[in-house]
Amino acid sequence: MPQRIKMVERDPNVRNKDFQEVNLGYSDDQALTEAKRCLHCKNPMCVTGCPVEVNIPEFIHELANNNPAGAIKVIKSKSNLPAVCGRVCPQEKQCESKCILGIKQEPIAIGNLERYAADWAAKNIKEENFDIKPNGIKVAVIGSGPAGLTCAGDLAKLGYDVTIFESLHDSGGVLRYGIPEFRLPVAVLDKEVDSLKKLGIKFVFNYLIGRTKTVEDLFNEGFKAIFVGTGAGLPTFPGVEGENLNNIYSANEFLVRINLMNAFQFPEYDTPVHKGKNVVVIGGGNTAMDSVRTAKRIGAQSVKLLYRRTQNEMPARLEERKHALEEGIEFIELTAPKKFISDDKGFVKAVECVKMQLTEPDASGRRKPVEIEGSNFVIETDLVILALGLNPNPILPSLTKGLQTDKKGHLIVDDKFMTTREGIFAGGDIAGGSTVIQAMGMGKQAAKNIHAYLTK
Repeated sequence: MPQRIKMVERDPNVRNKDFQEVNLGYSDDQALTEAKRCLHCKNPMCVTGCPVEVNIPEFIHELANNNPAGAIKVIKSKSNLPAVCGRVCPQEKQCESKCILGIKQEPIAIGNLERYAADWAAKNIKEENFDIKPNGIKVAVIGSGPAGLTCAGDLAKLGYDVTIFESLHDSGGVLRYGIPEFRLPVAVLDKEVDSLKKLGIKFVFNYLIGRTKTVEDLFNEGFKAIFVGTGAGLPTFPGVEGENLNNIYSANEFLVRINLMNAFQFPEYDTPVHKGKNVVVIGGGNTAMDSVRTAKRIGAQSVKLLYRRTQNEMPARLEERKHALEEGIEFIELTAPKKFISDDKGFVKAVECVKMQLTEPDASGRRKPVEIEGSNFVIETDLVILALGLNPNPILPSLTKGLQTDKKGHLIVDDKFMTTREGIFAGGDIAGGSTVIQAMGMGKQAAKNIHAYLTK
């Protein structure tokens, strides 16, 4: 059996100075060779690992027959964002982890093949044919992130008159403001959104539901159901002394300034950002990796990642960790911030850290980090980025009667993804999702249930 085809990557010492895409994609021959590795299992487990239910063996079969047009048709029958998923989904934890071939060899590169099919379609398919029969029923989608886009796309294909209300000035939610261009180019996202617009979906920007209009207003205007996909934009802070000093950013603010508002091109663009020479990022997820790699690209001389556990426990994708290390990022494991130290003008100049050690695994198998007494040390820094997670956006639930949340602020939904208020459904981060593909899966299931609700 041939070895898995590795995707070509740009040189680390070149790519860490710009925002061009790191992974360069498969050639036609590489995609064909990789697709032919598929075993065509009688009981393909890979499908069970896909939250949006893509028929993986079928699309790979089409690629193995040198038919990328057929492959993208199979993928798009289930996924509205294949070029996005092929780039940012953690396939190694989902579909590829179920691949039978992976028992003895490396699994099929399902994500790379999905990206290839989507990119091929973007270059070669000019017009898409949609056999849609409009039913005239209006549905509102609040938020244009992965959950909202998926739900809207599936409902539009069923004939619904869908309007997406977005509080920002552009579409995509976290796909646009949270993920840097070197992982997900804006042009790729725009192409995916354009495909959704061709389904008849309407976008209304700079519109904060709860403030600009209420949920009651939407129902009064004839919307028969509402899907809430407002995401998670409320940052988590460590709760230590000095966390409010100048030049300490939440990762959310830092990445929004860079990705959405082009702050790295200030003053050509209006929004500034402090670039920093000696940068410290705290966290271990994909957002932390995006932050350290972005800080390096905008000119930092030194970028350190502090994480209170080890690399083995980091939730970030292995590929993102690998890329960060290749690009010159220093990982400091088993370390947590104890205090942020100010200069005489209120700007951060150092972070006092403490070394950690991991306890024996608890009942869940998780090893808890605890401080090592007397292990404190100081790292000089002029920019700190806190990538410690995000909480659900609280605005809509706080301004809408009947929408109940749990202790963490997530909207409470039933097994149909309906909230505690009749006719309002939810998915994605606002309802407990944590990844792009999980949000898409929730949006897809919600669309099915909205359709069932409206056709009773």
